[in-house]
Amino acid sequence: MKRTNLFSRRDFLRGISITAAGLALSPKYIAELLAQNNGRKLGIAMLGLGGYAKNQLAPALQQAKLCQLTAVVTGHPEKGEQWAKEYNLKKENIYSYETFDRIADNKDVDIVYVVTPPALHPEFTVRAAQAGKHVISEKPMATSVADCDKMIAACKKAKVQLGIGYRMHYDLFRKELMRIVATQEFGPFMKMNGIFCFVMNDHQWRIEKKLAGGGAMMDLGIYIVQAAMQAANATPVSVSAHEEPKQRPDFFNETEETIKFTLNFSNGAKCEGTTSFNANGNSFRAEGSKGWFEMSRGAFSYNGGVGQTSKGPLNFPWINQQAVQMDDFADCVLTGRKTPVPGEMGRTHMAIITAVYEAARTGKVVKVNS
Repeated sequence: MKRTNLFSRRDFLRGISITAAGLALSPKYIAELLAQNNGRKLGIAMLGLGGYAKNQLAPALQQAKLCQLTAVVTGHPEKGEQWAKEYNLKKENIYSYETFDRIADNKDVDIVYVVTPPALHPEFTVRAAQAGKHVISEKPMATSVADCDKMIAACKKAKVQLGIGYRMHYDLFRKELMRIVATQEFGPFMKMNGIFCFVMNDHQWRIEKKLAGGGAMMDLGIYIVQAAMQAANATPVSVSAHEEPKQRPDFFNETEETIKFTLNFSNGAKCEGTTSFNANGNSFRAEGSKGWFEMSRGAFSYNGGVGQTSKGPLNFPWINQQAVQMDDFADCVLTGRKTPVPGEMGRTHMAIITAVYEAARTGKVVKVNS
């Protein structure tokens, strides 16, 4: 398979290539871009220092070429001190949620990455935008479409970019899926199936409705929604869904444990999705009249997966999805290019998830108001 087909002319001009280490910008392009910014990488303030920030994003920033960690915002002073020591941060670049607005005067920070539970994304996205900082909001973008609208409006008013933390957009297997869709190599994908589940054993905010907005559908099902929309190259027009009986009702006493849903597209294409916090599964398949694409394992994972098409196996190297994601957002900020994972995308996904919950509650087919 000719991997060069993964990339557009714009990517060629930016010097993107696949190396043994994964997806990379050319040293020449990086140098030229940074030179335009007086030789400095863009500074990122990590807002919320939970597991994802600690174990995925901060290490990824050590590999990023266009941006770096320069500040943190946390409700726990001891965490701030620990991060400052580990990442050599200035003492004045450690903020609490109460002092966060002072970041407006900090020239070390260009981007705020909001990594709190989803219900808190709107407040901090709005405050970051008002401080004149570009924003990456982790997914799901918010817990309601109305809150998504507030976030988008605030960033537009402040004339800053708003991106959503959709790391899978940059995965090489996903890039190949999008290439196949763009070329119509297998014809339109009409039948899709996605499964994303894991067994949650420890209590965490992801099953607290006030913070998470929902359960497995919010945290995991959103990945299936994104993949299906990329495979169909469209937004679903309606959905149906049902919540499976809970096997652990005492544990999942605020949110759904398992939900199954169907996304219906205007051309007749469908995606069957299953997501759960009490099962295992991580796959995606799309079928067209001329062929199929499948990730039989690791379809939504950090650490790569197993992919194939009707033409044979797909052998792409592992990449640090988060490093590529953050570098691409930094590239957008530096060049004025619009991020390919904007707030509008997050809003659309939230509208679909809202419809899925309504369909599960009513047992009816629900129109997507995107």
